[in-house]
This record gives sequence, C-alpha cells and structure tokens, in this order.
Amino acid sequence: MSLFENDLYQWRETYFVLFARATRPQAKAVALALKQQDAHYDVSNIVANDAGELESLTLRSPEDSSAMDITFVTGEEVTEQREELLNTLAKSTLGEGDRDKLNFLGECDSRYDIYHFEEATFTGGDEGDDDPLDPGALLLVMDCLAKLCHGVGIDPQSGSLM
Repeated sequence: MSLFENDLYQWRETYFVLFARATRPQAKAVALALKQQDAHYDVSNIVANDAGELESLTLRSPEDSSAMDITFVTGEEVTEQREELLNTLAKSTLGEGDRDKLNFLGECDSRYDIYHFEEATFTGGDEGDDDPLDPGALLLVMDCLAKLCHGVGIDPQSGSLM
C-alpha cells in the first residue's frame, strides 16, 4: 500500500535518482543496503520485476518520524525531465564534480522517485509553519540508491545534483 493512501503520513517532497537502466539494482541488494544504512529503517512492500530488479518499496524511519515510497520510472517522462535538467543546469555555474554529473545525465534513461512523507502526528499544523521536516533520512536514502545504481541524485527544489 502506498503511503499516499495512509492517513498517518503526509507527503512533503519528492527527490529523484537518475541512472542508466543497465545499472538498475536488484531489489534484495537495495533492501539490504538500506537496512545496513540504518538498522532502524523498516523496509517493506518490496516489489521486484521478473529479473529481480527493484520496482518499488516503502521505507519507514521511526527515529525521524518520516517514511518514503520509492518507485522505478523509465520512458518518456524520464527523457523529458533529463532534457529539462540538462538545459537548466548547463546555464548555471557548476563545480568540476557537478560538471561530471551533468555530463552523465545525458546517459540516464531511468529514475527512482523518492516520495518523502512525514508522520501526520508530527506535522506543525498550518501548512505555512516554519518548521520544515528534517531531510536527513531522505538524503541518506538518496545517496544509498545513487551509489547502488551508479546514478545522480536530484533535489528538484534547489535544482542541485547530489
């Protein structure tokens, strides 16, 4: 069941990991790596394709009152996002490491969407509250996924490569 359907969680933001489909990781490897990242993570609802590659999973991080749905995406949606990112980022000032990541984006044809949720009981109240959700677990999960699939993490709010 998606966290979007769970009243205990409120969606906050979505991050992405873009990668080449040839480096798509096995579902078991992703689950193991995430559990090794933090023993408190609860990884569930793991779905793999016939080849054992990760399609989707749910991760709960009770320590920071957050959770994530991670889903695999490929096709035109990824191609369009990649081209938009390449056009936008090519115009910005990038460091040497970010230049390499930008060049790599041209090879990416797949993506993991990381939907970040906050436990509803821990939200501030009004949507305009200045108490943003700590993205610590989200950034660790994104980094772990990027390493497993040799990809590039994208923070769409800031347009930065991770």
